[in-house]
This record gives sequence, C-alpha cells and structure tokens, in this order.
Amino acid sequence: MSDIQERIAVSFKLQGLMSTLGAQLVSVADGEVQIALPFSGQLSQQHGYVHAGAITSVVDSACGYAALTKAPPECEVVTAEFKINLLRPAIGDRFLAIGTVQSSGKLLTVCTGEVRAFTGTAYKVIAIMQATIVNVRS
Repeated sequence: MSDIQERIAVSFKLQGLMSTLGAQLVSVADGEVQIALPFSGQLSQQHGYVHAGAITSVVDSACGYAALTKAPPECEVVTAEFKINLLRPAIGDRFLAIGTVQSSGKLLTVCTGEVRAFTGTAYKVIAIMQATIVNVRS
C-alpha cells in the first residue's frame, strides 16, 4: 500500500458519516477514488429510494479523496463547491461512487463524480457531480 493509499484509508476510517452510512473505501489510485454504499432501508426516503443526501455524501467524499491523491503531502482537502445532477432514482442493491480528478493546481482541484446503482452486475448511472476541492495546510 502506498503512503497516499494508507493516508486515505486512515482518514476514511475517521469519518463518522461514512461509517454511519455503511460506506466502504473500495479503491484508491492516482486521481481516482471509489467508495461503495450498500442499499439500506435506513438510508431511504419516503418512496423507498436511497436518499439524495446519502448519495451526495459518498460522491462528495470520493471527489475529495481523489483530490487528496494530487495534493501536496503537507495539505488536507475540503470541498469548496459542488453541483450534483440526480439523473434517476437511487434504486439498486448497491451503489458505487467514483471521484476523478480533472484538473489539479496549487490551491484548487476540480473533480467529477459519478454514482452507479447496481442490480446484480448491471448498473445505471444515477448521479453526476462536479466539485471544487481546496488544499489546506494541515
């Protein structure tokens, strides 16, 4: 495991919200992070779909951690802004949020995110995000 993979794994374990949601860190690569979210009725909204807040939270974290893979070692990251498009209801057995760095600079990193809803092995993209992440000295 690389230093950045270990750093992100340790940080992810400290996130109370990800633990509460039941989210799991799946993959950390240079410029890309994947987070899995199993379906849970505890995360549903009134129609039985996974709540947009849960979906948004995991894809925001995936984008933030993707940005951290590009940040200088002395920096942490925080989200400054994001836009999410919820394309269809969050219906599935499990969900995968993928954050990908599109551009990284000294201070700002722009990422895109995608959330896939799986039923068996088939999936549909249910949400896309664009996020601006800021490097902050730790």
